[in-house]
Amino acid sequence: MMPPSEPAVRFGVHSGQQYETYGDILALWQRAEELGYDWCSVFDHLRPPMGGPDGPCFESTTLLAALTARTRRIRGALMVAPVAWRHPAMLAAVAATIDHVSGGRVELGIGVGGADLAHDQYGFPQPHRAERLKLLEETAAVLRGLWSGERFSYTGEHVRITDGYCRPAPVQSRLPLVVGGASAPVLDVIARHGDVWNSLLTDPDRYRRRTELLANACERAGRDPAEIRRSMTFRALLVEDPAELPGRLDRLREVYPPDSPVWPEYLVFGTPEQCVEALLPYCDLGVTDFALGLRPPVDWDTLTLFAERVVPRLRPTTVPA
Repeated sequence: MMPPSEPAVRFGVHSGQQYETYGDILALWQRAEELGYDWCSVFDHLRPPMGGPDGPCFESTTLLAALTARTRRIRGALMVAPVAWRHPAMLAAVAATIDHVSGGRVELGIGVGGADLAHDQYGFPQPHRAERLKLLEETAAVLRGLWSGERFSYTGEHVRITDGYCRPAPVQSRLPLVVGGASAPVLDVIARHGDVWNSLLTDPDRYRRRTELLANACERAGRDPAEIRRSMTFRALLVEDPAELPGRLDRLREVYPPDSPVWPEYLVFGTPEQCVEALLPYCDLGVTDFALGLRPPVDWDTLTLFAERVVPRLRPTTVPA
């Protein structure tokens, strides 16, 4: 379970790490903290497909440690680590270390992985998806076992742990494990091991079907679905005055070509009030964590408008009295 102090509904910023300087992303995280966001997150690409083959991209785990060390309250998350890139014992130690650096504010996400230019540029292997799905289950089990701080053994198809320890154990008694993805095998892993289910924006009907699949997976695992937070990552372009929208869209088109994969991630182009209306169906479907995607060039207006005009409207709607 998540720490009892965590709000029933959380709002975060998925910042990524495609910045030219550490100061650029630190400024975003510190501003998000000032605005009252609950968490910020980076991804785990080494050479992300967006931004071109020579675009900037910091390494995720060292950056996450540096960012949580320079913030005070906001939680820091990695969403999500491809399980084929690191041995799960290494990943467990990395997360436990950052949990100490942050004073117990880290959340770790894992997933089967996907498109990354590092496979071509660096020669990183990319096992078949079926193998990565097995690794996802084994990684989740090993993380849970090692984070206990007690002696732990495990024998899987890909991973073997013999009387292993992860000491010091994480600061948090249960370090939150985020699992990303929406396929049936991934939902089974979430039901058995996850604290947070993260998925990208999709339409409400499809999201409803996915929640039904998760509920069925939880029933098979003997687990209450209410124990699992539901996180959705999306983008928005917010304006105070609708007359500003055409110009803002023109500037956005200068950054992203028409065939960019970023466009389907946008939930709304419009006012904060329109954003509230667009998010309400997802609140009704049980989404508890809303992750606003803001990669550079950072849209500071949207960051501020979302915090000041959207978040206050949604917290009373979704937090029980």
